[in-house]
Parts: sequence; structure tokens; C-alpha cells
Amino acid sequence: MAINLAKKFSPVVDEKFKTESKSSLVVNSDYDFIGTHSISIYTVGTAPLNDYGRNTAGTSRYGTPEDLDTSIQEVEMEEDKSFTFTIDKMDEDETLGALNAGKALARELDQEVVPYVDKYVYQKMADNAGTTATEDLTAQNTYDSLATANAIQDEASVPEQGRVAVLNPTTHKNLKADDRAVLDTEIGQNMRIKGVVGEMDGDLIQKVPARLLPEKVNFILAHPVATTFAAKLTEYKIHTDAPGVSGSLVEGRIYFTAFVRNNKKAAIYVSKATA
Repeated sequence: MAINLAKKFSPVVDEKFKTESKSSLVVNSDYDFIGTHSISIYTVGTAPLNDYGRNTAGTSRYGTPEDLDTSIQEVEMEEDKSFTFTIDKMDEDETLGALNAGKALARELDQEVVPYVDKYVYQKMADNAGTTATEDLTAQNTYDSLATANAIQDEASVPEQGRVAVLNPTTHKNLKADDRAVLDTEIGQNMRIKGVVGEMDGDLIQKVPARLLPEKVNFILAHPVATTFAAKLTEYKIHTDAPGVSGSLVEGRIYFTAFVRNNKKAAIYVSKATA
């Protein structure tokens, strides 16, 4: 690998744009995998309602008792990713500090790790959505499509408070072009850095680069109760003068998974383009 040593270079590095995690708004951390590679989640059924036999002879006036049905969802850790690089001591010195281990590690997280995790989470959500609609959105029908998604979640008793509409930039543009779409843009800075651009009809409206969403996805309407993200190990290290290295050896590893609970799939609605 060629290293461009400094002659009359500026010490200010031309950084790529970085991004905060977007998917953190639509996941929960209800489960952990401490001490295990997988977990089992029970789903318990219910009993049907009967007509009470007020004047019925015998003892079974409530109906015939039966055991409740149960099912088990097995979930495993899936992703085990790592990275490593070195920065020679003299390369750091002779590039005016541009090759700095601490800054390079932060850059790796911002530009590689966070986008990878976000894309993985959104793919999991799309693959396990309760409803997937195929439609081509325009400025005339984007608001209606979001309204339909909310209506479907209303019927499924998905909590109204906490829903997030994750839009790609084109869908967001179409939504803004519809006069019926009234966005409340009084959003705090902590939400803005996560891509939230406003609130509409009780939904947080989050704009996300199309490259992070699965192919053809216009938007995802989701409640964070549906998708669980678990990172069992996030480890980032800077070794100074490690064996065989004169300088810094940087290593990182993230061991994680995401899954949608079977009984919560209705809390994810996906709109996909036809082409």
C-alpha cells in the first residue's frame, strides 16, 4: 500500500461524511445473549370465549378446558465481524498526524461499522414484516400509502405512540410535495442527528439513505417493540508497538444479531417499488 508522505500538505484531513446510527430508533434491547449463543422465546396462545352455561347440568359451565398452545422461536447470534489495520510510527509523524490511530478508529466506526449494522437491521425488518405492499409512490399517493400503513397497524393493535416511518430520500421528497402532509418540524437535535426530519400523524418521520434500505423499499413503518438488536461483544483496541509493528495496531470486533419476534410482525409494514 502506498503512503503519501507529507511535503506541503495541510494537516486537515479531507474526511468523508459520517453518519449516526439510524436503526437505533426502530429496535429494542429486550433480550440479551449473555453466556449463550442462542435463546428460546416462548409464544403462548389464548383460549376462545364460550357462552357460559348458566343452567347447564354438570360442572363444565365455563366450557371444556384445554391446555394452552405454546410455540418456541429459536434465535441465534448471526454476525461476527472484525477489522484491523496498522499505522506506522513514522507514517503518522510524516503525514502531520493525519494518520492518527484514535481518529482512524472513529472513522472506521462511522463509515464502515455503523452503516453495515443499520443495513443489516433494516434487511431483517423487511424480511419479517407483517405486511409488504408493492406500489410505485408519487407525490400524489405517498401520503395515502403512509395513512394505509398506519390504518393496518391500528387494526393490529400496534401501539400508536412510538411508530417510526423510515423513508428513503425520494419518498420523503414525494411526501413533502403533498399538501395534505403536514410535518411538525420541531424536533430536538438528538433526533435530527439520527435522521428524524419531523413528526406527522403521530409518526416520527426519519429520512434514511436508500443505500441502507433493502432494494426497492420506499419506506418502512415500524414500532421498536417488534425488532430486537443484541450486540454481545463490541471490542475496539489500539495496541502501541505490538509485536512486529512499530506504531499502532488497531483491531475491532462486533458480534451481534437482530430478529423480529413472531407475535410482533404486525408492527412492521414495508412499501416496495415494483421496479
